Amino acid sequence: MAERVRPWLYYDLALALCSTCLRRVEAKIVFQDGCVWLDKRCPRHGKERVLLADDVDYWRRARELFLKPSEMPARWNTAVRWGCPYDCGLCPDHEQHSCLTLIELGDGCNLECPVCYAASSPKTMRWHSLATIERMLDAVVANEVQPDVVQLSGGEPTLHPEFEKVLELMRERPIRHRMLNTNGLRIANEDGFAELLAAQQPGFEIYLQFDSFEEAALVNLRGADLRRVRERALAKLNALDVSTTLVVTVKQGVNDHELGKIVDFALQQPCVRGVTFQPIQDAGRNTGYAAAKHRLTLTGVRRRILEQTRVFRPEDVLPVPCHPDAIAMAYALKMEGRVVPLTGMIDPKVLIDGARNTIVYEGERVLHTKLFELLATNHSPESSASTLKDLLCCLPRVALPAGLGYRNLFRVIILAFQDVQSLDVRSVKKSCVHIVHPEDGRLIPFETYNLFYRGGLEHERLAPLRAEVEPFAACAEGATS
Repeated sequence: MAERVRPWLYYDLALALCSTCLRRVEAKIVFQDGCVWLDKRCPRHGKERVLLADDVDYWRRARELFLKPSEMPARWNTAVRWGCPYDCGLCPDHEQHSCLTLIELGDGCNLECPVCYAASSPKTMRWHSLATIERMLDAVVANEVQPDVVQLSGGEPTLHPEFEKVLELMRERPIRHRMLNTNGLRIANEDGFAELLAAQQPGFEIYLQFDSFEEAALVNLRGADLRRVRERALAKLNALDVSTTLVVTVKQGVNDHELGKIVDFALQQPCVRGVTFQPIQDAGRNTGYAAAKHRLTLTGVRRRILEQTRVFRPEDVLPVPCHPDAIAMAYALKMEGRVVPLTGMIDPKVLIDGARNTIVYEGERVLHTKLFELLATNHSPESSASTLKDLLCCLPRVALPAGLGYRNLFRVIILAFQDVQSLDVRSVKKSCVHIVHPEDGRLIPFETYNLFYRGGLEHERLAPLRAEVEPFAACAEGATS
């Protein structure tokens, strides 16, 4: 009798969501054909298989090696009642503070991008009041005390009727780094607007949409050919040396063949400090787009970058410990026309053991020392005011030895948000990119905000699910009271 052996390797049990009814369902994580799969079973809607990664070795390394104690915010915003992800805001069961927090100024936009997770449009143009925005900013500060990164987003935030005042509100608060997420139209087309943004430095960075060099891809992703807009915006930002990150929404079969070209292009732009790649998420106007078994995952983006550019080696593109299965990063130093990768030179154990949990690597002495050993022989860590957070971080200013500065640092980030198909409760508890709810200031993980908490979704989708578990939630409260 032939051996009865399954065609996959069972790895772990998981708690996921049925992508049809959104109820929590049991799932298992398995390895098969070099890929990581999430196999779900809903009592109402049957089986579902979702691709989590196309590189088992990298995925296992991220989950097993890049593991650190959780770091908490200064306060919690909601109680644990119905269980994750029904209690978002942040509840005490969450396992990571806010590394990056988004303040959405409204849902108005001068584009109607087919890939917009917020479904923003010129047809809406609804904006939060300054009082609401101030409460949102204060909520972030109350949670984080000194927030690492706060990003203005939307919609297109630059269209807010009191945008300059919003910038002032940000500057008045102890935010370590301020960012502006923009499509670049006002920068490209409006005289003096780039100068306004340049005046926000230091501690300020532009997060500029830059999805493709090709007309067809831009029309597919953004609904318009924006090549000249990007060209004019970058010309102005380069002239003013405004720190800029290019952000690429990556859609399989549309622009995933251009990732290396975008990295190489970014390295030639004086103002560009790096590129962030975000694989498309099943949310907003994308609902139903990403096929469960043929998704573009973090490992898929990583592999394409490694194949399409010679800048980085596999050992240079590492998981970020605060949320290792959702974020990867690589750093390089630009010096006299050369590009020198940095992250592959450091033992991953140093990164894991020597820094606090954040999307940036904080100023720990051991990491600080290791990097200065790499970058200079005539400077000791004690002789400089730089910290590791300044040197090896997503967003801040830097004072490096031998005349080097932040403009010499270049980073690539891959940020893969979970959605209804791929959500694993274990992983979403580690989410460190959060959105502030405009009504009550709750800080909610990006993934669950788009799934359950944006607009009227909390009433439409979440209330019925909470009602189903309410009797059990009440019993649990009684047992612990």
